[in-house]
Parts: sequence; structure tokens; C-alpha cells
Amino acid sequence: MRTTTSGVRPKAYMIRPLTHARLASLLAALSSIGPFAIDAYLPAFPAIAAALGASRLEVQQTLTIYMVALASMVLWHGALADRFGRRRVLVALTVVFALASLVCALAPSIEWLWFGRALQGLSGGAGIVVGRAVVRDLHEGPQAQRLMSRVMLIFALAPALAPMLGAGLLALAGWRAIFFFLALFGLALAWTTWRFLPETLAEEDRQPLHPRPLLRAYLAIFRHPAFMLLALGVALNFNGFFLYVLSAPVFILEHLSLGSGGFVWLFGPAVGGMMIGSTLSERVAGRWSPVRTVGFGFVLMFAAVVANAAVSGLLVPAVPVSVLPIGLFSCGMAVAMPSMSLLGLEIFPERRGMASSCQSFLQIGFNAASSALVAPLLWSSPLGLASGMGMFTALGLCAWMAWWRLGAHVREGAA
Repeated sequence: MRTTTSGVRPKAYMIRPLTHARLASLLAALSSIGPFAIDAYLPAFPAIAAALGASRLEVQQTLTIYMVALASMVLWHGALADRFGRRRVLVALTVVFALASLVCALAPSIEWLWFGRALQGLSGGAGIVVGRAVVRDLHEGPQAQRLMSRVMLIFALAPALAPMLGAGLLALAGWRAIFFFLALFGLALAWTTWRFLPETLAEEDRQPLHPRPLLRAYLAIFRHPAFMLLALGVALNFNGFFLYVLSAPVFILEHLSLGSGGFVWLFGPAVGGMMIGSTLSERVAGRWSPVRTVGFGFVLMFAAVVANAAVSGLLVPAVPVSVLPIGLFSCGMAVAMPSMSLLGLEIFPERRGMASSCQSFLQIGFNAASSALVAPLLWSSPLGLASGMGMFTALGLCAWMAWWRLGAHVREGAA
């Protein structure tokens, strides 16, 4: 399809077009709703348990419930965006997220907090799913990789800011203030999206929601081996890092013996690594092939795995040595993820929203499974967490190599 010299497809129906930087900032902010809802309240786990008379496991289940609801609903965000348009879906679901955050802020019991977290999960994934579709609506090739990397660069700030902001709000006004903040954040983003985000999907390109064609489309995506391998590779690599996010209260408060302000020691290096990796991915777009870019990302991730295993197995847990390998891992992950995600979306150009939903479903589904099953088994020791990182990264590499063996890199022009 013809593009302008800037790489943006000429779409007459776009309203209030944004600059590249502002569009990236808005999409990153929308994508950051999910990480904020996960990370901001982690320092408040003990306070929530004390206030609501709940056990640590019951409070941990608020995270699991959120992840399960998130994984269930992201499967539909893209289909809704393919039918009703990107902008309308983003505005509506961001408003729902804000209302769900109010339910959490006012929860009188752990059961009400579970309910509010479920509502947050049902609405919190729209930004990252629909945002990826917006990128591919507007750009292709190296330009798409550059914008996706820019979004990830800004988005990477969320995991670092969220726990620090949560710890500050906890100290200042209690744990409920964290959810009041999330409500205001959601409302602000809903208004900004309604006011400034252009609609990038033309009426004639929208897809119906009839059950049979929809089911056939989902089956076609989930049965496509190249798409599934790429999506699984992204999900497994991200799980290598997300395992530490899920285990942050134990890793920071118990293993590293830090207070609630110590979460910056985990998320600071991780976010710094993501920002460096996203910048590298943006810089090499158009100069390196996607395959070479992803390969370099895996080199960095496995270097981090080896370093993390050595530090966790041989040294007493301490900062900064115990967290630096996590920063290197997140750098490699940020180098590889944009190219892997875009290669998957290229397979279904008429159903980018749905394909993005399926990518997110697999990623968040793995995260939810880790929250419920894997993290509690491994967080008893730093070496257990390091082993989990290595396991997920090895499985991610297996998925990537299987995609390569299919010859998909030739068909998709990735070599």
C-alpha cells in the first residue's frame, strides 16, 4: 500500500493527526494501564491484608484474578476494535477501567477487592491490544518497528514509576489512595483519547461480529503455526522477566531485606534495560533485518540468564548485584519483542486487531498461569527465580527456532 515520505499511509478520515512523538506517548500511556494496575499496589500487600483481614495468599489472589480476567478479555478487544473502530473501543474500556478502580478503592472486604480487580482486568488490556493495531494501521516495515520501539521506550517507564508512586501514596494516604489514583488516571486517558487520538480504521475496512465468521477467523489465527510460534516466543520471553514482577513482594522484602521503598531496586534496572533495548531496536530498524534484531535480543537475554544464575547461586542476595542481570535481560527482551510482534501481525493484515488480541491473550495467559502456579513454587529462593528465567528463555528460543525452521522468515521477508 502506498505511503507518504514519512511512512504514514494517507488516510483522509483521520482527525487531529498527532506528531510521531505525541502518538507514541499516547499509545504508551494507554498501554501502561495494565502495568500500573499490576505494579502500583504491590508495596501495599501487607497493608491491604491488615485492613481487610485477609491472608497474604488471599491478597496475592487479587493479582491472579486480575491476570485471568485480563487474559480472558484481551481475546475480544481486537475483534471489537476491528468492528467498531480503534478510538471508540479505547475510550469506552478506559472509562470502565476507571469505574472498576473506584470499586477497588471503596472495597469493604477482600471479596469486593477481588470483584473490582476482575473488572479492572476485563478492561485494562485494551490499550496494549488496540495500540499495536493502530501502529500497523499507520505504518509498515521499519517505520512500524520504529514507532513500536518508541512506544515501548515510553511504556517502559510504567513498571518503574508504578511501585514508587504506589509506595508514596501508601505512605501519604493509605492503600486506597492507589486505586483512587488509577481511577483518575483512567478518566484522564479516556478524555485524552477521545480528544486527540485519530481513528485509524476506515468504515469500509471494518469486520463484522457474526459468530461463525468470527469463530473461523479465531481458528485460522490459532491454527497458523508461524503466528503461534511467534506469539508463544514473545509470551515466554516476557514471562522470564514477569516472574520477578509477580514475586516482587517476596524478592524485595524478604530476599533483599528492603522496605517498601526498595521496589525501585528491582524496577529501576529493569526499566533502564527496557529503555536501552527499545532505543537499540528503534536505531537498527531498516538497517538490520528483523531476524538479526531478534537474534541479538536472544544473545543479551541468555547472557543475563547465565549471569543471574551465577549471582543467585554463588552470592548472598544484595543490591545492586542481584538486580543487574534483570536489567540486562529486559534490555534483550525489548530489542526482540517489537520485531517478533510485528512479524506476527503481518500474517493477518485484514485482522490486525484480532491478531493483536490473540498475541496478548497468549502472553497474559502465560502470565496468569505463572501468577497462580509457577511464581509461588520458585519465589522461595533467588536461585529458583533465576532458574525460572532461564527455563522461560530457553522455551522462547525453541519457539523462535521452530518458526525459523518453518521457513516463515522467507515468506514474511524477514531475512
